[in-house]
Formats: sequence, structure tokens, C-alpha cells
Amino acid sequence: MPSLYKLCLYCINRLESNKLGSLICFGPCGLHYDIVCETNAVLCLLQNSEDWPVVDPLPSYGRGRELPGGRHRSLIYGCNLTDVIITGNNGTIDGQGSIWWSKFRNKTLDHTRPHLVELINSTEVLISNATFLNSPFWTIHPVYCSNVTVQNVTIIVPFGSPNTDGIDPDSSDNVCIEDCYISTGDDLISIKSGWDEYGISFGRPSTNISIHRLTGRTTSAGIAIGSEMSGGVSEVYAEDIYIFDSKSAIRIKTSPGRGGYVRNVYISNMTLINVDIAIRFTGLYGEHPDDSYDRDALPVIERITVVNVIGENIKRAGLIQGIKGDNFVDICLSNITLNVSKNNPWNCSDVKGYSELVSPESCEQLNERIFPDHVSNCYKLPYIIKSSDVIKSSSNRNKVAWLQSW
Repeated sequence: MPSLYKLCLYCINRLESNKLGSLICFGPCGLHYDIVCETNAVLCLLQNSEDWPVVDPLPSYGRGRELPGGRHRSLIYGCNLTDVIITGNNGTIDGQGSIWWSKFRNKTLDHTRPHLVELINSTEVLISNATFLNSPFWTIHPVYCSNVTVQNVTIIVPFGSPNTDGIDPDSSDNVCIEDCYISTGDDLISIKSGWDEYGISFGRPSTNISIHRLTGRTTSAGIAIGSEMSGGVSEVYAEDIYIFDSKSAIRIKTSPGRGGYVRNVYISNMTLINVDIAIRFTGLYGEHPDDSYDRDALPVIERITVVNVIGENIKRAGLIQGIKGDNFVDICLSNITLNVSKNNPWNCSDVKGYSELVSPESCEQLNERIFPDHVSNCYKLPYIIKSSDVIKSSSNRNKVAWLQSW
């Protein structure tokens, strides 16, 4: 079986002779697809759930994320691929997710909803210059992947659409997300690494994740880690982030039973407008896949640094709540100025850390000043992942996308 399944979605502004172009697509069974893309092409997904194949759950989740058993496969789907490009000159992929959102709300789903894009165990991935609309579930989901770049992408899903995350790197490494606009019904970016005992057993972390120049709005968090983080998350760098009209800007979600760790996170240069909670960490979040999870598997949350943040019309500066007997430690805040409306701007428990130049003044648990001997506690990444580090020159790659056949 070839390592690449040629697909389909390269929509360019001008094809040769200014005519429509046709691409032949090869699937694992020798099937062929002709997909025609023209200027500003729109690819719409099927709305009949019976037309969506059901595949096995991911091993790091042990079951479908929403229901036991399998899960519906995404439209754009690939496994064990190398050199993957999904791109277009403002082409649009519309998931037409409303029927799936209704099924979720009405509790009539038979299996977990499909993602819009899912690539599994793949390397050298580029997703760029396209618009993704109305995903049934998470929009772009690279899982067990290496060397992934998502750039110049627009993702739009209505507020109120359930669990419609934007970009979810999951047990993946060397991921760069840059120059994206995202507006969704859930987290704009959510970094994950497996769920409870399944994620612990699978043991593949998300590491070296870089986010640059993100703009967006959401009913949830701008940048989130978790709640599925049982394989571990580390070496996360985010800079030049603009979040507006949102529930929260930065969020870490975990709970007893998750295990794993979140460490070495550095977030810098954020502008927040009309945000309910600027910084929110919670150690009591989320459900479990089954009753076999280890209640003594406590997560380690440490060395989280947030610097250079300004915010207007913020309701609360921080809601930072660890786990009793399992403190979140080395939380470092510096040069943060927020215009906060609530009289009690900070609410902290079971956390320890440091702060300087924070207004309004941070909570007592984080009030220790940052001195030179705290440098090792307050994390700063030694190296920033950029797109040039994780993607080959486009001149050396074919501008096509890859899709697994149904």
C-alpha cells in the first residue's frame, strides 16, 4: 500500500488556460476520485450521518470522545502519510454541521461526531490558505503527528455550536500555528494528549507547540490545554495573541485521574478585549471515559509563565484553582495590566507561584516577587518553533492535499 493517498482539495485562483482543473485521487483500494476546484470553490460535506463511516476509537482515548464505541470518520482523513498539503486560494470547506449539533443536543447520536480534518500518525503536514466552516465537531485535528504547520487559515463556527474547537494538536510534536483567524463555539486552540488511563498507557505527549499571531473569539478559551492531557503537554510557546468577545483567554483544564503533566508553557504579548476571565486554570474539569480510570493518577501542572498582557473590559483577572494536595506550582505572571470590573479580580486555591508588575495585584498565592534566583522556576522556552523549522520549502513539494478514501 503506498504511503501517500493522493487527494483533492488544492483549489487555486487560476488554473492553466483559465479553465477548471481535475485531480485524480487514489484511495487504499485503488478507487479514484475526480474533484474539480475553481476560484473560491466551496466543498460541502454530506449531512446524512448514515453516509459517514464509523472507525475504531483512537488508542489514546479508548472510545469515542462522546459515546462508547467507534466514531464517525472525518471528511478529510489520512493515516501514516508523509508530505501532506491541504491548501487553496481562499477555497472553503463547509462541514454543514448543524444536523450534528442538533443530534448532540437531542441526544440522538449513535457515535461520536466527525471532525472536519483529521490526520493520524503523519509527518510534514501543511494546512494553509483555506477557510473551514461549520465543523460537526473539532475542526482540525492532527493526532500522533510530527512537523505540522497550520498557517493563514480561517475557521468559523457559530457561537453555541457544541465542542467545535478550532485547531487541536493531539499527542503531536513540532506543531506551528500562525496567522490564523478563528471564531468557534469552543476553544480556538486546544492542545491535547489522550484521555485518562488510555492516554497514560499510550504515552505520547504533545510537545514543541508554537502559536503566533492568532486572532479570535469564542464562547470558551482562546488557548487551552486539556482537558485530555494524560500523555503530557510541554514546551508550548504562544505570542502576539488577540482575543475578543470571549469567555476566557488562557485555560488549563485537568482533573484527578488524568495523570500526565502540563509544564514549560510560555505565553507572551496578548491583547484582550471583552473577555470574562483572562486566565483560568482548573483541576476539577471533565468526565472520564469509563470507571477504570486511576483516581490516584494526579496531573502535574508546573512552570507556566504568562507575560506582557493588556486587557480592556475584563470581568475577572484570574480564576486559578488547582487540586487539593496536588498544587499547581511555579505559575509566573509578569507585566500584566487588566481593566477589571469585578471587585474580587482574582480567585486562587491550591496554587503556588510568583508575580511582578501585575494590575490588579495578583492573589496571595502568587504574590511572591520574581527575583533572579527564580529564573529556573519561571519558564522561558530556549527555542521558539517557527514554520520554517517544521515544514519543507514549498518549492520542494507538490501542492495537493491528501484524503483517505471511503
